[in-house]
Amino acid sequence: MERTPITREGYEALKRDLEYLKKVERPRNIKAIEEARSHGDLTENAEYEAAKDRQAFIEGRLGELGYKLACADIIDPQTLPKDRAVFASIVVLENIDTGEVVEYQLVGPDESDVEKGRISVSSPLGKAIVGKKPGDEITLEAPSGKRHYELVEIL
Repeated sequence: MERTPITREGYEALKRDLEYLKKVERPRNIKAIEEARSHGDLTENAEYEAAKDRQAFIEGRLGELGYKLACADIIDPQTLPKDRAVFASIVVLENIDTGEVVEYQLVGPDESDVEKGRISVSSPLGKAIVGKKPGDEITLEAPSGKRHYELVEIL
């Protein structure tokens, strides 16, 4: 089983999702199936079919979350080197062309949220940042053309 890096926050979010599905969604769906069964003929019962589809989704998601948690390798950003960008690093970038300064944390795909300043290490920008040091230039091929950044700082 291959270990997958994840931040403590990402791990806790996956655990919360798993518990919510187990303790809230699964019981709610079981009640929906029971209610749909009580309506009689199951062959033409749309409520029953929808509840069974939801059950399949919930069980699949529970398996997926369980696997991700089992494979998780929690990385503490405080223990990381500050001389180069790695998973969980918080980096400050300056767009060389516009002067715009942005701050991102490099996280796994399950944790990425650009609006919260969290980008995936597997995204094009994330891949370009990993391994860079403060002062390094980063060139990214974007749909709108090349973008040039400087890695200003690793926090």
